[in-house]
Amino acid sequence: MSERRRRIASPAEPAPDLSSDGRRDLPATNDPTTAQLAAVIGGPVGRHALIGRQRFMTPLRVLLLLAVVFLSFGWFAKAGCIQQAPNGPDGSLGLDWSGSRQYVAMCYSDTVPLFGAERLDEGAFPYKKSWEEVAADGSTQIRYMEYPVLSGLYQYGSMLVAEAWSSAPWLPQALQVAIYFNVVAIGLALAWLVTVWATAMSAGRRIWDAALVAASPLVIVHGFTNFDALATAFAATGVLAWGRKRPVLAGVLLGLGGAAKLYPLLLLGPLLVLCWRAGKLRDWGQAACAALAAWLAVNLPIALLYPSGWYEFFRLNSARGADPDSIYNVVTSFTGWGGFDGVLYPGDEPMILNAVTLGLFILVCGAVTYIAINAPTRPRLAQLGFLVVAGFLLTNKVWSPQYSLWLVPLAVLALPHRRILLAWMAIDALVWFPRMYYYLGIGNKGVPEQWFTGTIVVRDLAVIGLCALVVRQIYRPREDLVRQFGVDDPNGGVLDRAPDARVRAKTAPDQAVSATSP
Repeated sequence: MSERRRRIASPAEPAPDLSSDGRRDLPATNDPTTAQLAAVIGGPVGRHALIGRQRFMTPLRVLLLLAVVFLSFGWFAKAGCIQQAPNGPDGSLGLDWSGSRQYVAMCYSDTVPLFGAERLDEGAFPYKKSWEEVAADGSTQIRYMEYPVLSGLYQYGSMLVAEAWSSAPWLPQALQVAIYFNVVAIGLALAWLVTVWATAMSAGRRIWDAALVAASPLVIVHGFTNFDALATAFAATGVLAWGRKRPVLAGVLLGLGGAAKLYPLLLLGPLLVLCWRAGKLRDWGQAACAALAAWLAVNLPIALLYPSGWYEFFRLNSARGADPDSIYNVVTSFTGWGGFDGVLYPGDEPMILNAVTLGLFILVCGAVTYIAINAPTRPRLAQLGFLVVAGFLLTNKVWSPQYSLWLVPLAVLALPHRRILLAWMAIDALVWFPRMYYYLGIGNKGVPEQWFTGTIVVRDLAVIGLCALVVRQIYRPREDLVRQFGVDDPNGGVLDRAPDARVRAKTAPDQAVSATSP
């Protein structure tokens, strides 16, 4: 056979692997659940499979395709709330929420009512437009857009696109709120695809772990409940940028995420402790300064032009009481406890509750710092990030249902045990059902409050269990699946394999051995 013919017959060269030693994780061969699912497509890969040589259906493209499928499920789950009916004046079309459809069909999304509540239907610019809101006791409150700046501007931009669509007679038409919802949903879907991509890239040789981000039950329930996919995209890409040793870019992305929702900025705390332990504070300083600059670049113009509107997010979060999903409301539900502040009147702030939630979160941060400093091997970024964000949600007075999306990418990177994570996500997603029927009201054949708050207890216990497993693997790095084959921290960036400058490690990162399968 000629040299030319041999070149043609030979398979393509393997694609470069992201793992440190080229050993790719194959979940169908080491995870029983995945192996059973693989039977649908012919079973696990064989010993002669050309791993890494497929040019089209790469793992990343498979994950993105899987994410599109589950995002489609999420859209259909919300589609019932944008149905139209001739229920307006003179038979004009309006949203069909008759019979409390939003709760009975469990299709509720904040996007739909906020279109009118935030005066977007009037073409109003967020933070400039104000209105009076009348409370139950007859008192009034001047209100503005209640979301952080980037989330508010995203809503405004989506409204402009919806208006442009409505003004084009050759395009299919519907109620403007329905068009607005679909515009928002497309942007959120793209943001979640970015989240999946960044998590897959951060997972290194365990790229298939990101399938739990793409196919999470929480995506079906909460992908389009609110605007949190914007924040997860910035947080996930920020972690990826840090892992690629680009601290300035990581800071910019985390700062932009903080301008959409608060939680991406929380990741700067774990980074500070890890950089202190490794003697890399200069890199942390670059990321922190970049995050502050990005946050100010978005917030400062609005704060200077419309200070009252800009401050509304902070005012509202300070003034609101314990939300239904918080542990404080759970205690009230089962015991009749009146809360830390007792009866509050319009305009009163829950001062004691605010102090308690802040104090408890500070204790959580102190505990995470102690673990980071005293662990035998320096923890991975995703592990500490998950503990901080989970601690924030557990101690906060507000845990809106879609906040659970914050934990998904971090949990997959921190604790890639597929069956455990899938069980937690399923529990968290199922909370949506008693929630909707609790809001429906017993008089409308809903369920008692305790049915809902009881599921909150189960969800919180599941998250606490995940935290306990993460802490266990921090102190027992030999059990950490990510640290197999001598891997240290795929997301560590400058921290990866860096020696401890301030703490004497009891077990060096490169001494971690193969862990058991998930």
